[in-house]
Amino acid sequence: MRIFFLHGDPIPSPYANGVSVMRLCESFCTAGHDVTLYAYPGCIEVDDVYEYYGVRHRFPIRFITAPMPQRYPQLEKWAWAFRVRRDIRRHGVPDLMYGRNSRALLACSTLGPFVFEAHTVSGSRAELLTQRRLFASRNSAYVVTITEALKQDLLKAFPRLSNDHVVVAPSGHDPADGSGPATELPGRDHALKIGYVGHLYRGRGIDIISDVARLLPEHDFHVVGGTMRDLAHWTAQDHPGNLYFHGHQPPAALPSYYARFDLMLAPYQRRIGVFAGNANTAPWLSPNKVFEYMAHGKPMIVSDIPVLREVLVDRQNCLLCPPEDRQAWKAAITELVGDDGLRKALADEAKRQLMTRYTWRHRVDRVLLPTRLPHDPSDPSRRREDAG
Repeated sequence: MRIFFLHGDPIPSPYANGVSVMRLCESFCTAGHDVTLYAYPGCIEVDDVYEYYGVRHRFPIRFITAPMPQRYPQLEKWAWAFRVRRDIRRHGVPDLMYGRNSRALLACSTLGPFVFEAHTVSGSRAELLTQRRLFASRNSAYVVTITEALKQDLLKAFPRLSNDHVVVAPSGHDPADGSGPATELPGRDHALKIGYVGHLYRGRGIDIISDVARLLPEHDFHVVGGTMRDLAHWTAQDHPGNLYFHGHQPPAALPSYYARFDLMLAPYQRRIGVFAGNANTAPWLSPNKVFEYMAHGKPMIVSDIPVLREVLVDRQNCLLCPPEDRQAWKAAITELVGDDGLRKALADEAKRQLMTRYTWRHRVDRVLLPTRLPHDPSDPSRRREDAG
């Protein structure tokens, strides 16, 4: 099947959504599909975008720019969307358009079948109106959500959506083989190395890590990730000497850090920010970092927030902790440090579950449902008369 993925954000970038999009596109290719990615030009300089993300398939990426309207800058995203539409018509309509960009999908919705992947229920009236029109299109094959909680809230927000029109497909990761050199880390050779990999946005629990590091001075704590601005903010704070910030690293370089970590932390808070805007994603989170921890076979301690229980079970594939309770995090770390058998059991079960439920190929099989897609996507009966 020929698939166009309409992303609408920069590639490459330091943000997690770029990693997910590149890995999903690669998995479409692995499953035998012909994929083209539409994106903004990258916001960081890299020598090779495919090597930066650690993907093997060099699927085409079409970089589309859009002018910034001087009087109405908010229209830039719509300008990008209609430039994508024009480019698609020039290069031929694919069998399926897929993406997280509602404007681009709506602009292209009369051309052929599409799948919209939702990650939040927007608080923006304009975005809700865009999605309402998108879901009403006769070319909407179905909607993908990343959690069951998001599906249920989406059905409440859009009563005309039917239950069988929404498919749940959690984020994922591919199992790590553990090969390759381990990076050299600062700190003490004899100290246990406790890791966090991810962004430093509001609600990611970096303050929890700093406070717990102060409570456990015998261990070293390592934080990998963060934009330059967020990194400058956190490194300027008063943090203990056993806490080390490593900044943003290319996704392809992360295995060398995981190779040195003994256990991982994911201290999500009850409100979780994103790189743009003030949205709270905590009710619908499908955390990339947790699947990455599972893929690397690392024991992990994760915040006990309701949506994460769709994947995580306390003392089966992780330890769950109350998000804000520093003493509980200290106690959980101390328990894992003192129990080699528990660490191994949690890590082994988490990796087993990832390999049987949450690989990228499992996700492809969920988001591309042949029974819901048109048997012949080129059939003009699937399209509206207005394809001009």
